[in-house]
Amino acid sequence: MKRSIFLFFASVVLISCNSDTAVNSHDYSGEALGTTYMVRYFSEENLKFERSLDSILEDINSSMSTYITKSDISRINRGDTTVKVDHHFVEVFNASEKIFKQTDGFFDPTVGVLVNAYGFGPGKPLKKIDSVKLDSLKSLVGFDKIEIKNDRTVNKKNPFIYLDFNAIAKGYTIDVIADYLEAKNVENYLIELGGELRARGKNLDSDSEWIVGIDDPNQVGGNRKLQAKVKLSNAAMATSGNYRKYRTDSLTGQKFVHTINPLSGKAERSNLLSASVIAENCMLADGYATAFMALGLEKSKAVLEELENVEVYILYSSEDGKMKVYRSPGFEKNLVE
Repeated sequence: MKRSIFLFFASVVLISCNSDTAVNSHDYSGEALGTTYMVRYFSEENLKFERSLDSILEDINSSMSTYITKSDISRINRGDTTVKVDHHFVEVFNASEKIFKQTDGFFDPTVGVLVNAYGFGPGKPLKKIDSVKLDSLKSLVGFDKIEIKNDRTVNKKNPFIYLDFNAIAKGYTIDVIADYLEAKNVENYLIELGGELRARGKNLDSDSEWIVGIDDPNQVGGNRKLQAKVKLSNAAMATSGNYRKYRTDSLTGQKFVHTINPLSGKAERSNLLSASVIAENCMLADGYATAFMALGLEKSKAVLEELENVEVYILYSSEDGKMKVYRSPGFEKNLVE
C-alpha cells in the first residue's frame, strides 16, 4: 500500500511573478493505472496536459499493464516469445534488475506467483503449501531467470514465470510525466500517482517549498492523520506499507505484517509498518520502498549504506507494541517540524 499525500488545496489561481508575465497554476486530478492522481504545475502556456497525459498512460499500459490482456507484458506472461518490448519496458526492466542485484534478490518482480499462493494478491490462494509445492513455486521466482535479448524479445528460463512491474511502474509513470513537463520548460510542479510523488522547484501559490505528508499508521476512521511532513524539491518520494493489514500479537501488543521472502519462498513475519524513500527519481524511490519492506529493518540499513542519493524513513513496531521510527540523516534534513 502506498500512502503519501499532497498538502495543498487543489484550486486554480493566477500568480503574479516578478515580471510582466502571468504564470498560471494548473491543477488536475483523476484516475489512472487503477489508482488516483493529482498534478499541479505552473506555466505561462496551456500545455493541453490532459491529452498528453492520456497518451503517456496509454503507451505505458500497452507495455506493462497486467490487467490488459493484449499488453506486451501479458503476452510475455502467456509465453509469447515474439513480443518486442518498447523503451518503457526496457527502462523499468533495467531499473528492476539494478535493485534486484543491490538487494540480493529481495526486490523481485517475479514474486507474484508466491504472493497469490499465500493469498496476498488478486489470485486465488492455495489451500495448502507443502515443501513440494513450495519448491515448484520457487522455480518460477527469480529475476535473474529473465533477460531482454538484443532484438528486444524477452527470454524466460521457465515459460510459466510471471512478470509484474506493479511495484515500480507507477513511479516510472510519474517520471515520464515529469519529463514531459520539463520538456515544456515547466520549472515548478508536484505530481502524485497512487501515493508516489515527484516535485521540482516550489509551490508558487505560497512561494514556498512543496510539503508532502506520510500517513500515521495508527489513525482510525476516515480522519487523515499525519506521522510526518516532508519538504520535497527536485526529488521524488514513495511510500510502501502494509500497516492497514497488520496483525497484533495478543501477548506483547507488537504489530506485524507478513511479507514474502523471494529467496525462501515463505511468508515471513515482519515488524515494518511502512518505508518512505526519497530518491532522485520516482522509479527508484518506488522500487527501493518495496525492497525495504521485504528486507526488514536491519538488512535495509545495510543496503542503504551502499546506496547513493537514497534516504529512508521507516516506521516499525517494537517488541512492546510501540511504534518506532528509523530515519536516515539525509531524510531527517527534509522533515518539517
